[in-house]
Amino acid sequence: MFKAPKSKYLVPFDGSFRVADAPTDPGKGEWRSKRRLEKAIRKLDGLQKALYAHDRHAVLLVFQAMDAGGKDSTIRAVMEGINPAGCQVFSFKRPSNKDLDHDYLWRIYGSLPERGRIGIFNRSHYEEVLVVRVHPEILAGQKLPDTVNMDTIWDERFESIQDLERHLARNGTVIVKFWLNVSREEQKARFLGRLDEPKKQWKFNAADLKERKFWDSYMDAYEAALNATSRPWAPWYAIPADSKPYARACVAEIIVEALGSIGLEYPQPTAEDRATFDAARQELSDAD
Repeated sequence: MFKAPKSKYLVPFDGSFRVADAPTDPGKGEWRSKRRLEKAIRKLDGLQKALYAHDRHAVLLVFQAMDAGGKDSTIRAVMEGINPAGCQVFSFKRPSNKDLDHDYLWRIYGSLPERGRIGIFNRSHYEEVLVVRVHPEILAGQKLPDTVNMDTIWDERFESIQDLERHLARNGTVIVKFWLNVSREEQKARFLGRLDEPKKQWKFNAADLKERKFWDSYMDAYEAALNATSRPWAPWYAIPADSKPYARACVAEIIVEALGSIGLEYPQPTAEDRATFDAARQELSDAD
């Protein structure tokens, strides 16, 4: 049975998480990050193969961060040694007109991983309680019914997300969520790096600077969302992300522990299977 991996970065389930107390800088020990990541990737490769063969669980990894928080590079680094056939990544950007004709959770349903596979959300349904909360004017375009109470909408959305994730967990989906917690100073440095490095200039978006002005509002939104939705069946981890190598190692180790907790096993052949194997072995031995 899935158990939320133990980590000093686990967001408590009692609502006591405070962004102001969450570190963005890992401090000492960062020099070991590369070796830790390599070791975790080797373990993850074996666990992913067992997950596919076991075919009883799916894994959903959710990544959220401020702009330049390192989501793309973390996903790429952690999943580097995984069989691409067993892993799928989805990015959720601005909802389409078709998305807006459904409820705000509808568009993730078709992207949920099937049993035996690892699904990764690069941004996710949590945008609806993060960016939309910071910019509530977005709600005007969501075709909401007149009965929606704007005073309680965020608590109601948290409740809906909890219900969805609880349902998925009950039916075999292992959910682990990561907030890559980058500091405002480090974000500034990464934006400047994008401007100064020709190969990274394509990543720069002037709109990111506008969103940076809402930093405090985003921190409030993250604090509320993580407190409301970090649960034993779908835990959040607030990972210090000023150091990308450290963040990657932490993420990989947590995923390894999560997969290791669910008792993955390769299917054992039945007596009928063994008889089939014996016959096939004999046939192959006798063949030219």
